[in-house]
Amino acid sequence: MMRTRPLKVALLGCGVVGSEVARIMATHADDLTARIGAPVELAGVAVRRPSKVREGIDPALITTDATALVKRGDIDVVVEVIGGIEPARTLITTAFEHGASVVSANKALLAEDGTTLYEAAERHGRDLYFEAAVAGAIPLIRPLRESLAGDKVNRVLGIVNGTTNFILDRMDSAGAGYSEALDEATALGYAEADPTADVEGFDAAAKAAILAGIAFHTRVRLDDVHREGITEVTSADLASAKQMGCTVKLLAICERAADGRSVTARVHPAMIPLTHPLASVREAYNAVFVEADAAGQLMFYGPGAGGSPTASAVLGDLVAVCRNRLSGATGPGESAYTRLPVSGMGEVVTRYHISLDVADKPGVLAQVATVFAEHGVSIDTVRQKGRQEGAGEASLVVVTHRAPDAALSGTVEALRKLDTVRGVASIMRVEGE
Repeated sequence: MMRTRPLKVALLGCGVVGSEVARIMATHADDLTARIGAPVELAGVAVRRPSKVREGIDPALITTDATALVKRGDIDVVVEVIGGIEPARTLITTAFEHGASVVSANKALLAEDGTTLYEAAERHGRDLYFEAAVAGAIPLIRPLRESLAGDKVNRVLGIVNGTTNFILDRMDSAGAGYSEALDEATALGYAEADPTADVEGFDAAAKAAILAGIAFHTRVRLDDVHREGITEVTSADLASAKQMGCTVKLLAICERAADGRSVTARVHPAMIPLTHPLASVREAYNAVFVEADAAGQLMFYGPGAGGSPTASAVLGDLVAVCRNRLSGATGPGESAYTRLPVSGMGEVVTRYHISLDVADKPGVLAQVATVFAEHGVSIDTVRQKGRQEGAGEASLVVVTHRAPDAALSGTVEALRKLDTVRGVASIMRVEGE
C-alpha cells in the first residue's frame, strides 16, 4: 500500500551537485514515489549565500541555519553535499541524534573520520549511505558492501579521479605538457581553480581509503594511504612509456597482503601496458577493477564526477534509505572486524622504471648493475642510448623485476651517489602486469 504522508528530505548544500539533486527530485517525483512507496518532499535547503537565485527551488525552503534544519525532528533523510570536515561532521552526527538518516557525498570526511559517523549512525539506529563519495555515478560502494559481502576481496585497482586522467590522457594523446593539459582541463570545467586536491592525489587517496576499508573490512584512514600526485610527470615519461608499450595513469591501489595479515593502500602515477583495460580509459572517465576469490575480476566504468553523475548516485542512496525508513530497517553499517594493520609503502612489492643520465663511457652499466645487485633488486631490461656526439652523456633506462619498494628506493638513492650518474631523470612504478 502506498503511503501518502511524504518522507521529508533536508539538503545541505546547493552547488553543482545539490542543485542537480533538487532538480531530479522535482522532475522525477512521481517515479521516485512509485519506487520508494511514498512521496519524498524537499523540506529545506541549507546554503551559505541565500541571495543567489536557485532555479526550481522554492525560496521559502532556503535557510542559512543548517544546524536548525537538521535538528527539526521531522526530517527523515539529510543529504549532505557541502564537503569538507566541519561543519559537515557535526551536522551529520546531529542529524543522527535527531532521528534522520544521512546520504553523503563527502569523501574527505569519510576518509578522515568515517568511524565517528558509523558509530553515530549505529548508536541511533540510522543509515549512513555514501555511494556518491567515490567514482561519481559508478555503482561501486554498494557492490562492495552488499553484492560481494560473501566473497573475499583481495585487490581494488583503478582510476578514481577524472581530472588527473584527463590531464594524463591529453599529455599522452596530444603531446601536451602538464601545464597546457591542466589549463585545458580548467577551461572545460574538469579542474577546480585550485586543482591541488586532484593533481597532488588527495582526492584519489581519500577514495582509496574508503574503498580499502570496505573491501578488507578494516579501518583505513587517509593518513594510511601513500600518496603521490602527477605534477612531476613529464612528456618524457609519457614518451618512455610509449616505447615500452605502456601509458601513464594515476592509480589507486588497495591490496591484501599475500599472507592475508595486512593491507596496503596507495595512490601514485604508474605505467600500465596498453593491453590493460585501464589504458583505454580516456578523458575524465573513471574505471575500477575489483579482484575477489569467487567472483574473479570485475570492472566498473563510467563518469566519475560532475553534477548529474554524482546526483544520480545520491538519488540512488536516497531511494534505498527511504525504503529502509518505511520498512523500519537499516542497511549495512561499518564492517571492520578484521582489524588488519595497514602496511607502509616500503613493504609494497612493485616494479620500477628508472631513467638515468649517465657518463657515456665504458663500465657505467656494470657499476649501475652492481648497485641493483647489492640492494637485492633484479633487472628486467636495460636500454642505453648515447646522446649528441662529444656530449659525454648517455641515457640509461632500467626496468626492474618486482621487489619491495624500500629496496627500490634504496637503490635509487645509491645510484645518485655514483660519480658516473649525472642525474635521475625520472622514476615511475610499473603496474598492471
